[in-house]
Formats: sequence, structure tokens, C-alpha cells
Amino acid sequence: MSLDDSQILSLERTLGYCFRDRSLLIRSLTHTSHAYEREGTKIEHYERLEFLGDAVMDLAVSVFLFDLFPQEPEGDLSKRRASLVNERQLTLLARELHLGDYLLLGKGEEQTGGRDKDSILANAFEAVIAAIYLDGGWIPALDFCRRQFEDLLSIETSSEEGYAQDFKTRLQEKAQELFKETPQYELIREEGPDHEKIFEFRVTLQGEVRGTGIGHSKKEAQQRAAEAALEKILELTTKSPVHGSTSSP
Repeated sequence: MSLDDSQILSLERTLGYCFRDRSLLIRSLTHTSHAYEREGTKIEHYERLEFLGDAVMDLAVSVFLFDLFPQEPEGDLSKRRASLVNERQLTLLARELHLGDYLLLGKGEEQTGGRDKDSILANAFEAVIAAIYLDGGWIPALDFCRRQFEDLLSIETSSEEGYAQDFKTRLQEKAQELFKETPQYELIREEGPDHEKIFEFRVTLQGEVRGTGIGHSKKEAQQRAAEAALEKILELTTKSPVHGSTSSP
């Protein structure tokens, strides 16, 4: 099993990067279980790329934070970076890219739900960064990381208040918990002059619109849509028999 041209093109569009050497992309998605089942065929898995991608990602995020918070000491910057590049966040980013759909897994790993395992998704995300770095160099890798971490960098991730305001992350976690799905955001309206643009997004889960949001940037509109969806989902879950039942005195 491998990835065909249509799958590769689809993933390249999602990543926002076109590979000159597609074997690097395929390798970044190849789990050890897939490679070991084909021992003798010289198929390479993603572990070495994961090692390199982790370093490239750390450097990229460090550059972003260094520029964004010019007055902060090293200790605070380290805390911010740790809140951004942990397994939980990388798994969420991997799910937004639908990397699980493209993973090459061994039969056993496939049968045990490897496509949705946090550790595998986070590792593949790092490996993809390395593949972009090796194929195109530092600038494409930096640009890719900037796109992926843009929303998270706009949040005060080192504080509970900042996490509470990151409705997209909270909605994605709740959607995975309840529906095993990633929320889908769609731009439904864009109007106004460049200096006063208005954007409207809707967010869907299981084919159903769960919330809409309006903002002066796409990021703000998506956050507002996620906030509305999260409020609706939490309201529904608290009214469920499990959560809403009461016992007689």
C-alpha cells in the first residue's frame, strides 16, 4: 500500500506546499509498523524525520515567540513554547490537516485504531515539517509552521485565561471526545473595504451546522463560530440523561 497521485496532490493542497521529492512526504507518513511488515523492500519510516522535525519546529516556534514577546525573559518564553509544542497541541494540528487519512500503517496498527492515536499523529506532524525542510529549506518550513501555529500564537497560551479564550482548540477537543471528528470551518460571507472587512464563518460537525461567527478577521470569525458551537454542544450534553438526571430526596 502507498499513496497515489491524487492523494498526494490533495495533501499538498492542504499543507500549502508542493514537494519536489514526493518520497520525502511519503516517508513522513510511513509508520514503523508498515516498514517492518515490508522488511527487505528498503521502505523507510518516519522516525528519523520526526527527530529532525522536532528540532525545526522548536526553532521556528522560538523565533515566533522571540519576535512576539521582545520583553519576556528566557524562562517565560520557554513556558510559552512548551505550551505550544506538546503532544496535545500537535495532535490537534495533525487532525486539522487530516494526516490520519494519509498514514501508511501495518495491519496490526491499522486494526487497533492507529490512524487516530495521539502519539502517531503528533509524530507524523513533526515528520512532515522535516520533509518540508529537507525538500525546500528553512523558509518553506518556517512558513508552514507559522500557518499551523498562527491561531495558537495569538492566544496567551501560558495562562488559563488564554486557554479559555481559545474556543477552536476547546471545540476540537470536545468534538474528538464526543464525535471522533474534526470541526470543519467554512467561509460563508466576506464583505466591506479592505480596512474594514467583515468575515462570517460557520462550523459543522457530523454534517450539521453547529455555530456561526462574525469578525474583522478570519481568525476572529472562526473563534466566534467555535464559541457558539461549543456553547450549544455543552448545553446539549448537560441536558443528557447521564448529566441531567436527579434523584428524589
